Amino acid sequence: MPHSFGYRARTRDMFKRGFKEHGPIKLSTYLTNYRIGDIVDIKANAAQQKGMPHKYYHGRTGIIYNVTPNAVGIIINKVVGNRYIEKRVNIRVEHIRHSKCRQEFLDRVKRNHDAHAAAKEKGERVNLKRQHVLPRGAYTISTKDNAPQTMTPVPYETTI
Repeated sequence: MPHSFGYRARTRDMFKRGFKEHGPIKLSTYLTNYRIGDIVDIKANAAQQKGMPHKYYHGRTGIIYNVTPNAVGIIINKVVGNRYIEKRVNIRVEHIRHSKCRQEFLDRVKRNHDAHAAAKEKGERVNLKRQHVLPRGAYTISTKDNAPQTMTPVPYETTI
């Protein structure tokens, strides 16, 4: 039987609600404030069919460029052939959430600022660059109270 090419074709698992997440949409979803420039993740909520994004945008991250009472406009870069096209999509707030992709960077900026302020107060310089994880240091194992053991493979036995 031929497959369909509809707007929601082959999205049975994609738009599925999570375990114990079925039912009405939580009120906190509507009370979240969104501002122009915020980075958001798009995750379609099947409980609300209005303003639902196309399946291509499910799981994508974009930047808000417009805010309306029920929806937001999001800029998403889409790969088409060998180039990026800036797509502007309008999606209801039920289908988006603030992205945590930038949180680690913001935490590092705050931590570096605090370290820099503390070093300046003491009158010393501090290196704020991220460092590679170095290999573990070498060490020797003493055989005192630790006798070496000889290990041999167990011979294969068939139980037929």
